[in-house]
Amino acid sequence: MSSTSVTGGIRGGRLAGLVVAICWLVVLFDGVDLFIYGAVLPGMLDDPALGLTKEAAGGLGSYATFGMLLGALGSGPLTDRIGRKKMIIASTAIFSLASGICAAAPSLTVFGLGRFVAGLGLGGLLPIALTMVAEFAPARRRNLLIGSLMTAHQAGGILAATLGLWLLDSYGWRSAFWIGVLPLFIAVPLVARYLPESLSFLLSRGRTEEAERVAAAHGVPLPAPSSADRSGSVLDLFRGGRWQPTLLFWFASFGGLLLVYGVNTWLPTMMRAEGYDLGSALSFLIVINLGGIVGMLVAGRVADRFGAVPVAAVWFALTAVGVYLLGIRTPLAVTYTIVFLSGVWLFSAQTMVYAAVTTRYDTASRATAVGSTAGMGRFGAVLGPWLGGQLMAAGNQGWGFTVFAGAAAFAMVFVLLAGLRSRSQPAAGPRSLATASH
Repeated sequence: MSSTSVTGGIRGGRLAGLVVAICWLVVLFDGVDLFIYGAVLPGMLDDPALGLTKEAAGGLGSYATFGMLLGALGSGPLTDRIGRKKMIIASTAIFSLASGICAAAPSLTVFGLGRFVAGLGLGGLLPIALTMVAEFAPARRRNLLIGSLMTAHQAGGILAATLGLWLLDSYGWRSAFWIGVLPLFIAVPLVARYLPESLSFLLSRGRTEEAERVAAAHGVPLPAPSSADRSGSVLDLFRGGRWQPTLLFWFASFGGLLLVYGVNTWLPTMMRAEGYDLGSALSFLIVINLGGIVGMLVAGRVADRFGAVPVAAVWFALTAVGVYLLGIRTPLAVTYTIVFLSGVWLFSAQTMVYAAVTTRYDTASRATAVGSTAGMGRFGAVLGPWLGGQLMAAGNQGWGFTVFAGAAAFAMVFVLLAGLRSRSQPAAGPRSLATASH
């Protein structure tokens, strides 16, 4: 039976839609939990009982990203063994419970521990959700659906900023973290009840009967099984001449995530230091994430036509210009326009790095490839908030925009090199993503 039939028919399209919808919800909660720290940071800095300084705030913000580094690196190989669905449930439960730890934290040490644990779940969730969508999406719409999924992350950023505006003055910063416990009671039951396991994953692990039951339950045919190596080891990403594009994608992700997490953590505080009031500073966070939603949809559609690598490179270049301009005081309307356009390019550039990776590895190692790219990029995610904190503490917030613009240029160079090297590489196995999943 042709493997394209798994998503080629009406029922296959509905199944892909179901997967995208459920993954969108969990990524929404992922985005809220991730961005809530930056949204409530001004309130935490203003809380005398907490005793948080700007210099310490950068390091505290890096706790979650360090946990995400470990979560992303560990989740890929683990999910290539135990399954996508179980890892999504576990990751969502972990960051939800950790949000409760942060809300009740009696000290900065306990709060930092809670953010680290939350990072383990956050880092594990996103690569798995991306992998699931890539495996169920029709080849001609894969980048668009990946971009659509990542709009949830930016919607989470908007919701986090909105919660900051709504809760900080009336209920305090802790209330936002209590809301972060809700995914445990909303998303986890929905995933457990409705999200199917990846058919390609089940077949790659030799679980044919289980795959047949899932396919029958959703009225879709089975994809053709992949005969690729099933080890799901990071070492597989370095075999057969693939070490060069693997490393280059890692460096691109490093620069991209330094940019994403540095800007999201410090944008409200840096804009406040530029003379904007708290309400306006948090509004910039909403606007940049609104731009991110538009950018994900545009980038996904353009990448389906021209490829994810060239789109990522152009988007990173445009981001460098936009972020640099934020360090120049302009009329308010112009500033909002720059912030919005920076959001259009900023978040979708990094997403297109992930999209490019999903097309170069087969089912057996795809989650490991995406997870390792996200995981190694977390070194940049750890460095970004810390670096922003050091610059803010030294009174050099203007340099923060220049540094983050440089990170965008760095990512642009390496994603271009990765694209050039990966074009000449053999597929990661007998079947590429397009043939293994469709």
